[in-house]
Amino acid sequence: MPPRPQLNAAQAPRAEGWKLVMTGNRFEISLTRDPREIALAQRLRYQVFYEEMNAKPTPEMAAAGRDFDAFDKLCDHLMVYERSRHGLNQVVGTYRLLPQAVARQHGGFYSATEYDLSPLLDQVGSDGGLLELGRSCVHAGYRTSATIQLLWRGIATYMADNAITFMFGCASFAGTVPDQHALALSYLHQHHLAPEAFRVTALPHRHVDMNRMPAGTVTPRAAMAALPPLIKAYLRVGAYIGDGAVIDHQFGTTDVFIMLPVNRIAPKYYSHYEREEASPAA
Repeated sequence: MPPRPQLNAAQAPRAEGWKLVMTGNRFEISLTRDPREIALAQRLRYQVFYEEMNAKPTPEMAAAGRDFDAFDKLCDHLMVYERSRHGLNQVVGTYRLLPQAVARQHGGFYSATEYDLSPLLDQVGSDGGLLELGRSCVHAGYRTSATIQLLWRGIATYMADNAITFMFGCASFAGTVPDQHALALSYLHQHHLAPEAFRVTALPHRHVDMNRMPAGTVTPRAAMAALPPLIKAYLRVGAYIGDGAVIDHQFGTTDVFIMLPVNRIAPKYYSHYEREEASPAA
């Protein structure tokens, strides 16, 4: 694998006005739109998605060693850095955040390439405080509950600062053969489908039926064990699932749609992730 991305504190200017910069003994969480920091997130994404998980890069991505698209310059990028005595060191986790106001000005959300978002948009309105989450990844050496909690603490702070009322995005199963995940997909469809009033559905030409097993044959405990950790984490905080999976051949995944009204987040989780331990960066 290529060397880990490095960034000295002096090379990482913060955008003026950012409210979220939280530090601890080992890690820092921050938001950025700085192209140099975004490039570090893109390198981490390339390492995870293309080198570790065998997604298929474009020739341009392969030459640069970075995962990128047109949405990167529109989004806020949540970054987790491991700190050292010399300042910021390694990027170990990232999330891409696209608020509704920005998406509306620039042609819509990334998820609209896979799902019909109109029920959700109709439900919340043009000023409904939607937030699309995407491109989440964590360095292989840092995939612990502590790192995930740091990312979620950053998201919780971002929600509060930006009056977010509804989060959504795609989460993935490895591989492009849905029957390999029949138990988990059927469980999601049978137990966590979103209410019809705002149920997002996969586009007709991409829709893959999730309900692949009879209800009586789906054991919830076994199904939960078969879920990817990220999807399991979303369910624990109160997420719903959209109707239909989508095969993403570029990333080699089977995607499902995650929908999370902020008012459904269980209080014990929200209080756990909110900013009670946050402090301004030095």
